[in-house]
Amino acid sequence: MTYISLLLQQLIASGTHVVGKTLTQNVDPTVVLFFRAGLVSLAYLIIIMIGRKRFARIPPKDLTVIALLGFLNIPVNQLLFLSSLKFTSAPNVALAYAMTPVFVLIIAAIFLRERITKLKGIGVLLAIAGAILIISQNGLSLSGDGLLGDILAFCASLSWALYTIIGKQPSRKYGAFYVTGLGMIFGFLFYLPLFWLMPEPMLVDTITITNWMQIAYLAFMTSGVAYALWYHALTRLDASKVSVFNNLQPILTTLLSVIFLSYVVSWEFGLGAGLIIAGVIATQKG
Repeated sequence: MTYISLLLQQLIASGTHVVGKTLTQNVDPTVVLFFRAGLVSLAYLIIIMIGRKRFARIPPKDLTVIALLGFLNIPVNQLLFLSSLKFTSAPNVALAYAMTPVFVLIIAAIFLRERITKLKGIGVLLAIAGAILIISQNGLSLSGDGLLGDILAFCASLSWALYTIIGKQPSRKYGAFYVTGLGMIFGFLFYLPLFWLMPEPMLVDTITITNWMQIAYLAFMTSGVAYALWYHALTRLDASKVSVFNNLQPILTTLLSVIFLSYVVSWEFGLGAGLIIAGVIATQKG
């Protein structure tokens, strides 16, 4: 059942890349995130308040960790993710998220003193080579939007790896739904002052009905269902085993992009994708 929920989570996440790509072409990512985070935070707040007797009281120390998760989630991960989609393709962003297991391995080696075996080291190098190839397909000019989008996407993937590692223990202790919900609420509160300082005006009247439907998908299906499913899986499986499912995202997102966005697959993307996926598999088997 856990693996089925992870497959559903990956399908929702892959749809997120395609929906987010079309949405951010019409609505500024900062505005999208305001409504996405605001709607899902409100929904979580209502559910938690209604069923508050069923949820455990969280001590200040653990609450601080959950607040950190919220900061990593919304002002960092989701803002980087939506911003990257404005500048680069949906499959490129999905492929960046396939790097999550490699980032998890590197973080664990640096901060948790976990040993990197020879095979894992080769896997990391393969994944990095694939990432460089993907980034270089749009040229290496720092003024290029494609390069900027790819860099933002890989930074988003790194923050997702941190979110995965840090959130595993509190999710096991207090439940995936509760931790995800509280994290969303904290994250939205952290994002509010940042949003109001941004120069982009919030023009609600320019958002179409289709855009609102896309925002609802990102809010309730992605931030609501998919995030909860992710932490639910983390309560039952190792972080490395859960994060490896991100390998499905480039495949599913590319198929959806070819169908809905008329995306054309380049040889650089194909080769880079192969190197990254091979590298991730090597890190898992190492």
